[in-house]
Amino acid sequence: MSTALAHQVSQSPSSSESDTRIAPDPIAALLPALAALGAIASIAAVNWVAQERTPDRMRPKRKVAVALRDLESCCMGLQEIFSRFRRNPKLFAGEGRAVSSPLKFGVHGPRIAPDAVKLYHQSMNDIASMLVLATQNSFDVMSAIEDGEIEAPEELFFGFGEQQERLNALLAQRPTLKTAVETGHSVAEELTALVRTLRRCKTD
Repeated sequence: MSTALAHQVSQSPSSSESDTRIAPDPIAALLPALAALGAIASIAAVNWVAQERTPDRMRPKRKVAVALRDLESCCMGLQEIFSRFRRNPKLFAGEGRAVSSPLKFGVHGPRIAPDAVKLYHQSMNDIASMLVLATQNSFDVMSAIEDGEIEAPEELFFGFGEQQERLNALLAQRPTLKTAVETGHSVAEELTALVRTLRRCKTD
């Protein structure tokens, strides 16, 4: 092999590097996952803005028990999504050169291998589903609380409010992507516990 050719080979990317592609910004996955948590945490608002039930008010079509069960399943699904973020820090948690960068678009896009592409697309599908389910189930549960079908103590609403404030702090403080992922996972766990408690507050 000539010196020139050897130099050319040494400068060319390895086969694994040449197979990589730049992924969409991980914040595009994180924000809708946080939004799903925010939809569930918004149950806190019922304690302050609920109105007395009127005869002509639209009632949810689903039974309260079903809505509560599905909301708990949604919380558990979000726990798994944030666990997936933690298990794949390069793809979702900013691991690499931008690990210390604040929560912003344009600084975290990693190069990923083909198998990671599949994981990214599947995760986005799961996140989209959780966002839809979180908003629908939260709406039905909040309606049931407002209609008196769930009688929860005030402390429980404060619990949802605390998780809401933790999410608000992420938006205000713009921490690192890793910190946002860790906080999201913790909030998902807390919301799961709160929803389980809420299930015991359903009236007969």
